[in-house]
Amino acid sequence: MAHTFEELVEMQRRADEAHAQVLALRDQFGPPTSASWSDQQTETYETAWRAWRDLARDVQAAVTEYAKDQGENRYHVEAGVKKTARHPE
Repeated sequence: MAHTFEELVEMQRRADEAHAQVLALRDQFGPPTSASWSDQQTETYETAWRAWRDLARDVQAAVTEYAKDQGENRYHVEAGVKKTARHPE
């Protein structure tokens, strides 16, 4: 599926939001150790982590496809997407 640069930026924002959720859960629950977390905490964290992982994987694949389709350097596309997503002008 072909994506526009703007779609890549939105995908990156969603991945960044999911990562922020994972970090917030770590702050809330404490260090991730099986002995200190309840089953519910573990399940909540693992669900959030999988969501982040899946979104990050999807944006990476889309950036690779976009760069190939546009004949651009993948690294430069990724850097541009992250910069635009994290520091909109």
